[in-house]
Amino acid sequence: MELAKRDDVPVELTWDLSLIYPTEEAMLADAQKMKELSLSMEASYKGNLTDAATINHCLDDYQEVYRLITLTANYCDLAVSVDYYNSANQTRNDRINSLISEIFSRLTFIESELSEQSEDVLNEAMQQSDTNRCYLAEILRNKAHRLNPETERAISALSQTFSAPYQIYNMAKLADMKFDSFTVNGKEYPLGYSLFEDNYEYEKDTDIRRSAFSAFSAKIRQYENVTAAAYNAQLQTEKTMATLRGFNSVIDSLLFPQQVSRELYNRQIDLITTRLAPHMRKYARLLKKVHNLDRMTFADLKIAVDPEYDPSVTIEESKQYIEKGLAILGDDYVSMIQEAYKKRWVDFAQNQGKSTGGFCASPYGKGSFILLSWNNRMADVFTLAHELGHAGHFRLCNGAQAILDTEVSSYFVEAPSTMNELLMAHYLLKTTPDKRFRRWVLSCMISNTYYHNFVTHLMEAAYQREVYKLIDAGDSVQAETLSSIMKETLQKFWGDDVEISDDAALTWMRQPHYYMGLYSYTYSAGLTVATQVCKRIETEGQTAVRRGAVLEGVHQEAETLLRLFRREAQQLEHLGLQFRVVDTDRAAADLGAVADEVVGVGPHATGVAVQVLYVFELGRGERMVHGVVTLGLVVPLEQREVDDPQRSDRSVKSGRTSFGVFCRFLRNMSPDLRFM
Repeated sequence: MELAKRDDVPVELTWDLSLIYPTEEAMLADAQKMKELSLSMEASYKGNLTDAATINHCLDDYQEVYRLITLTANYCDLAVSVDYYNSANQTRNDRINSLISEIFSRLTFIESELSEQSEDVLNEAMQQSDTNRCYLAEILRNKAHRLNPETERAISALSQTFSAPYQIYNMAKLADMKFDSFTVNGKEYPLGYSLFEDNYEYEKDTDIRRSAFSAFSAKIRQYENVTAAAYNAQLQTEKTMATLRGFNSVIDSLLFPQQVSRELYNRQIDLITTRLAPHMRKYARLLKKVHNLDRMTFADLKIAVDPEYDPSVTIEESKQYIEKGLAILGDDYVSMIQEAYKKRWVDFAQNQGKSTGGFCASPYGKGSFILLSWNNRMADVFTLAHELGHAGHFRLCNGAQAILDTEVSSYFVEAPSTMNELLMAHYLLKTTPDKRFRRWVLSCMISNTYYHNFVTHLMEAAYQREVYKLIDAGDSVQAETLSSIMKETLQKFWGDDVEISDDAALTWMRQPHYYMGLYSYTYSAGLTVATQVCKRIETEGQTAVRRGAVLEGVHQEAETLLRLFRREAQQLEHLGLQFRVVDTDRAAADLGAVADEVVGVGPHATGVAVQVLYVFELGRGERMVHGVVTLGLVVPLEQREVDDPQRSDRSVKSGRTSFGVFCRFLRNMSPDLRFM
């Protein structure tokens, strides 16, 4: 069916941006306020950041500027996200972005002057202010990669230009691409980005599914050259910035803010792709057998094992599922979930011009805003639980720390959200007597959660690594090159078990993660951490946590899931699979079979990528709009020493939730990381 225009969507299905600002006028007033404050800061502090007291006064003022930037930027960007066809919202967003760029350019002197100060002065300032301690520690760490003040100011002034490749990508994808309908057996079917990714990829009818994939691929292929040009511009910018800041490669420059070694980065990609590939090929063969397919193609990989069973659920019913499934995290967490539904944090609507996938934006002090497209499928419950994981995570961060200290490493930012998916699965397995439903849950874990984190994004990561090798060698990339790399990457993983066509090679066009540095590979880290933490929460009181080389357990986890699934599958006679039915409790326990040593250790990090808005696209096309801006340089979601031990302990106690286990777990993994 044709998607509705945004103006025709029922208001109860939309989020309420008045929670940020009651009116546009109120937003504009704050925009003027942050401009005036930045001018005042320049007049008062430029050339005077020479002693600890003045430094801290300046950074205290900057906290307020950044708070206002966060609110105004989110208010405008979120409005665009739900309707790219609305030119008025686009214009307003561009104006705010320009103003933010102007402010950051004006304030670049802060980081430049701080970088010129002695360690003694900065250490004294750190001792005088817990609020600014982490930021100042990062100034010290980044000294070697800081450029002269005028260069930094110029870079900051160009920040909106540097973000243009991502903007071009989104405009081409979400505004310019107009999909024609396609015909199968004399019947016409509508087509669109969200219709394809949310529906046709899972379509049980093979003719419809494959025809949709062909029609979709034909349309995006028309934009392959402009998309490749936008991506190449992004890559060349990253290369230039890496060189200017003294890094030997783009990869090294992008790993720097994550505090992840090149060795770990390579090992994670190589080990998972190698160990996981045999299990996923086995899964592909199972799908082919179950569905009696003539061949197994890339377009067939996301179909359900039991296509006749797709549990439906209303938005109201989802509330009950999520409240009960995540109740183990405590009363405060459940209250947040209830608030999310009651106060319209979630944009459920399907409409033209809306961003695909889902994301969670958490402007400081204003709750969260979750975007998704509700399809009345049980799978949507897992997606919403995932995004509420981000919401809960940053609710605790924002409530316990000053605004500059609320960020976590992009390396494990997916852990709380993915943990929610696992907790939901465990709850459903334990409480649902229907064996077919339990089997669906296990299938969903394989085909969605684990496939998504350990397959989709690892393929992105492996592809991306090869692209950066070319860029580091001084080359550029074109559409033909990118398709060739993607095709080779997919073929290497799937072998002869899955047919990888030229259409499949266009997968590189569909993912926005490549405009966000080295982000794709971190999904596997998030799921690995989440699996272990989930197990600990489920077995509260267990103090021993298995430590070791985390990625060595990936193949065991894959085998466990496939074994459990095959056992449950015997209840479907038409599958023809003869295995014992697994005990439900046992299934829940076996889902958590992976070690925990995964998170990069160290204090917070400042990024070197220059963007106006810190918009990260996460899973299933999701975004988390929540980055920290460092005086014109928008930092990736980063590992940050966010608070002092005393405040951390108080936060854990006041939370009165099992979610504190997650934070304690992270703190145990790194003495330098205090998170709550």
